[in-house]
Amino acid sequence: MSPVRRCSRTACGRPAVATLTYVYADSTAVLGPLATYAEPHCYDLCAEHSERLTAPRGWEVVRLLDGSAPARPSGDDLEALANAVREAARPQERAAQAGGARSADPMEVARRGHLRVLRSPDN
Repeated sequence: MSPVRRCSRTACGRPAVATLTYVYADSTAVLGPLATYAEPHCYDLCAEHSERLTAPRGWEVVRLLDGSAPARPSGDDLEALANAVREAARPQERAAQAGGARSADPMEVARRGHLRVLRSPDN
């Protein structure tokens, strides 16, 4: 027996990534992360079948997010991180652009490397 659970759909041999459970009393289909172990009244689905899941007319589909899976960074997140690293790597260029003198931020009290100590806005 293979340790990888397979999709319950007929003729689909892809690995399962989600578990589908029906709550007949509430007319609800609950699709969540892959259950720890296979249960007789639940259906394991692959990624394709879990995305295309539809419920009968009058039923509600509840999709539970997998909290254990790390959120994948978007392209915008990676670009923002790269820009922040580039900005931190060239503090001398910023000082040269300001005419050689550091522009005094009224909220900035002290600076050490890339870290700044800011004054409380109440003071």
